[in-house]
Amino acid sequence: MTDSDKIQALQDEANRLRVHCIRMTTNAGSGHPTTCFSAAEIAACLFFDVMRYDPKDPHGPMNDRFVLSKGHAAPLLYAALADAGALPVERLMTLRTLESDLEGHPTPRFPWSYVATGSLGQGLAVGAGMALCWKYLDDVDRRAYVLLGDGETAEGAVWESAALAAHYKLDNLVAVIDVNRLGQSQATMYEHNTEVYARKFEAFGWRTMTVDGHNCAALLEAFEAAKAPDGKPVAIIARTIKGKGASQAEDKNGFHGKAFSQEEADRIIEELAAPDEPPAFEIKAPEGAAPPQEANKVEVEPPSYSLGDMVATRQSYGSGLAKLGSADPSVVSLDGDVKNSTFSQVFAKAHPKRFIECFIAEQNMVGMAMGLSTCGKIPFVSTFGAFLTRACDQIRMAGVSKANVKFCGSHAGVSIGEDGASQMALEDLAIFRAIPGSVVLYPCDAVSAERLVVEAARHSGIAFIRTSRPKTPVIYANEEQFPIGGLKVLRQSEHDRICLAGAGVTLHESLKAYEMLNEDGINVRVVDLYSVKPLAVEELAKNGSAAGSKILVAEDHYAEGGIGEAVAAALSGKRITVYQVAVTSIPGSDKGSLLLDAQGLSAKRLTEQVKQILAGRD
Repeated sequence: MTDSDKIQALQDEANRLRVHCIRMTTNAGSGHPTTCFSAAEIAACLFFDVMRYDPKDPHGPMNDRFVLSKGHAAPLLYAALADAGALPVERLMTLRTLESDLEGHPTPRFPWSYVATGSLGQGLAVGAGMALCWKYLDDVDRRAYVLLGDGETAEGAVWESAALAAHYKLDNLVAVIDVNRLGQSQATMYEHNTEVYARKFEAFGWRTMTVDGHNCAALLEAFEAAKAPDGKPVAIIARTIKGKGASQAEDKNGFHGKAFSQEEADRIIEELAAPDEPPAFEIKAPEGAAPPQEANKVEVEPPSYSLGDMVATRQSYGSGLAKLGSADPSVVSLDGDVKNSTFSQVFAKAHPKRFIECFIAEQNMVGMAMGLSTCGKIPFVSTFGAFLTRACDQIRMAGVSKANVKFCGSHAGVSIGEDGASQMALEDLAIFRAIPGSVVLYPCDAVSAERLVVEAARHSGIAFIRTSRPKTPVIYANEEQFPIGGLKVLRQSEHDRICLAGAGVTLHESLKAYEMLNEDGINVRVVDLYSVKPLAVEELAKNGSAAGSKILVAEDHYAEGGIGEAVAAALSGKRITVYQVAVTSIPGSDKGSLLLDAQGLSAKRLTEQVKQILAGRD
């Protein structure tokens, strides 16, 4: 095939992709055909000439990868892979049906979509995570191509990703900006001013090229130039027309997210005049040797503390993570410039090549972790729990992606003390409890923290570990195990009148309250709810029933969405009364012990609460 024949074949294939997209969306009665039309030549060039991949193996160890950040163009992705032979063309007509993996926006149910996209502004971080993995961790020659819409570049998360990609010199990362001028409801901020996009990416340290996004020859030239290993990621700014090829919709508002009628579709298909069969492309096979298999995993070194040692769970999280990293070479650590507070610095010292400093850009940090997880790594993301809320949407999309990412949120609750409410994680349990398939773990001492790091790594999916700032005594023997979905009964008798359930710092306050109440002749049971999700429902119900059918949950978290609500929901219908003491007002600044007392969470206040409940005054 001559160069001119190849260019014509790619232009023809772009129109075939448009025909597929209009047929799919018209049949489904919904979708975004015009945004697919603007990027058709980009997709044709990538999938049929530029990328090296095996169409029969979406997870080939040396495949280049495509990340569709503008997820509403999903039909374009499906169409390109169908013509490449990755799936039957007939299956395209199952778009947006319940039994089909061809969803309205891509998810990993479709094996060529490595993460869920559609919440805009997140794809570049995912691509950066992949590129960083291949360049620095696996040392393989693979490239990540990320297709972004011009509208989504208004998202700050895009520029967090752009900054870090340049910092780490990810010259195996290519972003293609589909500058089609139109957003959902109106023109985008810069419309067709491609120079603005180029200047912005250049200011962040990228190499840029501006091209006509409907000219396959120009696109191929840009993609070839992007392969130069100059230590800079590349942004190809492609000027396109939304609705290109459908004259009634070209560059016009009012067509976003609207399928064409059958009559309109027939007319546009005739206008496109695409060939009936795809051109005979020879898709480039992956090159080079696959990265070696990870070394055999070994047993994680167990905790080695003495009972009564005063150790913050954030500190033992760091030591536990470093031990895990020694046992499992697939474990990597990401932190947002607080490694000396989260203690991920212990991992960084032990395994510097597998530690990634993400600086103060939590949204990008989570997105990169998602990208790393698609490459077989087990990423642990560490920062203050309060700052993870900034990346709540990325965490949500990680859940939709069923990503194997682990999170540690330190500095939980009012117990952090003088730094005040802006630094206190008080919503984190609610956020992570709401993520489908997640586990939520809350250690109270150094032993449980180290053990739960290992449990989180073993769990397939999202796991959140909540750690605390103050030092707390070691109360468990080093041999103690903490399976996900369990609890620990620390104090009990045959005459218990109420069960005190705590986690983290409130578990220690509950143990102190036990001593105070015992001195007054009041028997109470104390339970450690280290596994917040899933809860050990039957064990908790059994202990609640045995302790007067009353449970008082004490938690250093806002009442809404926390442990108390989880317990109350789990025990609904079991004839156990659940009481809750939680943070009910915006805290101020003072010593952690005084703030716990002000919120009713100190041992003294819990003792008073138990007495009121038993006296029938609550």
